[in-house]
Amino acid sequence: MSAMSRRSVLRIAAVTAMSMAAVPALAHHGWSTYDQTKPLTVTGKIVETHYENPHASIRIDVQGKRWLAILAPISRMESRGASAEKVAVGKQVTLVGYASKEKGDEMRVERITFDGGQTVELR
Repeated sequence: MSAMSRRSVLRIAAVTAMSMAAVPALAHHGWSTYDQTKPLTVTGKIVETHYENPHASIRIDVQGKRWLAILAPISRMESRGASAEKVAVGKQVTLVGYASKEKGDEMRVERITFDGGQTVELR
């Protein structure tokens, strides 16, 4: 293989590696759309649950307002004790997190406390 061909192969390999490294960053959304300057605490009953990746989510009823709460990935939820059974419909939870700057009924959850007092840090 000539020196020019070798350089071409190395350039292609480098470009491919850089573009592949960017794919996970593009696939994951950022948290900049949540107002981290104003922590929010809400308590309510879970009325809907989605225990699936990339992030689990629940909808809770808080005195007539329904919040969509974005939780952590399933692997983190399970490893920290926040099983699907604990975020099931009908359960009472207290959530601490940040409200969305764009959606008036959505929040990103940092901490969840289950009925009975168990608190789980999600971030």
